[in-house]
Amino acid sequence: MPTKIKICGLTKPEDMDVLNALQVELAGFVFYKASPRHLSQDRAAQLAARCRPEMERVALLVDPSDDEVDMAMAAISPHHLQLHGQESPERVREIRRRGACDIIKALPIETPHDLAQARDYAAVADWFLFDAKPSPGGLPGGNGDPFDWTHLSAYDQSQAYLLAGGLTAENVGRALAISRASMVDISSGVESAPGEKNPQRIEQFVKAVRQADTGTPDTARKE
Repeated sequence: MPTKIKICGLTKPEDMDVLNALQVELAGFVFYKASPRHLSQDRAAQLAARCRPEMERVALLVDPSDDEVDMAMAAISPHHLQLHGQESPERVREIRRRGACDIIKALPIETPHDLAQARDYAAVADWFLFDAKPSPGGLPGGNGDPFDWTHLSAYDQSQAYLLAGGLTAENVGRALAISRASMVDISSGVESAPGEKNPQRIEQFVKAVRQADTGTPDTARKE
């Protein structure tokens, strides 16, 4: 199956037009006020309305209250809620019940032992997102930092996962070859500045993923 691509942290109508043209599978909308990619409810609704019918909408939340879950649901009617905070398995279960949609649980990875967290969430998460562990005081995601992809050889759960953290057009082919991930998630790696998506970088990233799927090298780009 082709690798699914999620572009996260979309902030402008032009971003959506690029994703539609490139047939990107998942669009991520950030509902976290500390992020430079944060969206108001109205703004998120406007962007989500531009998604082509086949595109899956993802609402990113960090330790959300019930009201924040309800707001995200009302804004974009997401296919997935991505939880990027310290939510316990019990809280994830409550959010899943409240939102009545699939859950992506983000888990920070620094060592192979961090993958053991997945077992705690196996009953409540549909997918996982493996991202680099942020530095103290850093944002929970979107920092552009990679982790050692070889750690994922220790993953033994049945849930599919998205690979995130420091991905770019230049390294995603190698990341996929090492991790064998079926989905990738990128935000800062396709930006000119935090919250400013770059159409050319998005196109280059999508092209690199598609070429990795077919095993076709990009002779115009060196790893």
